[in-house]
Amino acid sequence: MKILVLNAGSSSQKSCLYYIPDDARSQHISTELWSASIDWTKQEGMANLKVESNGLVVEETQATNDQLAVMKRCFETLCEGDTAVLETLAEVDFVGHRIVHGGRTYQQPTWITEDVKRTIEQLIPLAPNHNPANLEGIKLMEKLLPETPQVAVFDTAFHSKIPTTSAIYPLPYQWYEQGICRYGFHGISHQYCAEKTAKLLNQDLANLKLVTCHLGNGASLAAIKNGHSIDTTMGFTPLEGLMMGTRCGSIDPGIVIHLLREKDLTLDQVDVMLNKESGLKGLSGISADMRSITTEMENNDRAKLAFETYIHHLCRQIGAMVASLEGLDAIVFTAGVGENSAIVRQETCQRLGYLGVDLDVEKNKNSPKNEDIASNNSQVRVLVIHTDEDSAIAQTVSQIA
Repeated sequence: MKILVLNAGSSSQKSCLYYIPDDARSQHISTELWSASIDWTKQEGMANLKVESNGLVVEETQATNDQLAVMKRCFETLCEGDTAVLETLAEVDFVGHRIVHGGRTYQQPTWITEDVKRTIEQLIPLAPNHNPANLEGIKLMEKLLPETPQVAVFDTAFHSKIPTTSAIYPLPYQWYEQGICRYGFHGISHQYCAEKTAKLLNQDLANLKLVTCHLGNGASLAAIKNGHSIDTTMGFTPLEGLMMGTRCGSIDPGIVIHLLREKDLTLDQVDVMLNKESGLKGLSGISADMRSITTEMENNDRAKLAFETYIHHLCRQIGAMVASLEGLDAIVFTAGVGENSAIVRQETCQRLGYLGVDLDVEKNKNSPKNEDIASNNSQVRVLVIHTDEDSAIAQTVSQIA
């Protein structure tokens, strides 16, 4: 079967086409035939499209903010030009979507229906950077492939069984009954990386205590014990937790009350400030991109402040995850920053020396991928894993198809 996967993030979109033999579904065997990514972060009002297939890499830049138009162009490359791997889009058997927020309603992969779409839409206020893009992707596929079944795979699902003490907020109990609780996000990535870690270490996942660090424009940690998420940094929405590219992470809620009461800001203005104008971007005044921050921080005090604050918040919350686990066997770095920023890994591990973390500096510098970069003397393993949410989604779709 051929499965097209759509993975919409807060600042980018990735799509992949996989072939999975019908007789190999249970063996987690898949072949990536085509992949494409769209990045809106490099320049305001510009979309960078990169397509890889048939041994070729083709890149285009479009001056537009029309995300649907860029997505449509992206899928045209499946059947047109040198990147074509299909005669027509109708050859796609299933479409799988990463959906960020499923609330309490959806905790398993689900065939997409009108009810599912309504729920995704109703949850937009809780994932304003993601659920709208997820929903638009579903609607676009309905236009391009009206007869093709679609499956929603929810980022919140992996965290759906965290203990009540981790999920509940110290608020009036009836709010918890109404669904105000910690949901957690990046679950597809956290689960994939946990399973990959166990394979790389040649150990049973059920015997490991892991902190997985998904560090991209959006960022979260997960405490994984016995193969299950028992705590995580993101909460009711993807705004809580770590300092991120444009999101503030955890702050005193009294700040929001102060801004509304004393600064005469509207709810929408505060929402934009916390989700789109904070984090690395807000502190540095330069960029939400860690690459730009680390390039500029030697000569720019605010860039340096943004970097050091990022590391401080990251290390503090890793400590909180270790407390939930009551120990630590391995720490895992993944996603755009986690996989590609050697200095973030180095500074983080250096500050975690009290836990027995000891980094092999040379391994860390050499663009590690799916590799243990801890020194031989380290009491805690340190892994860099290339997260593959898309492959995980395709495998999930194949299991229920």
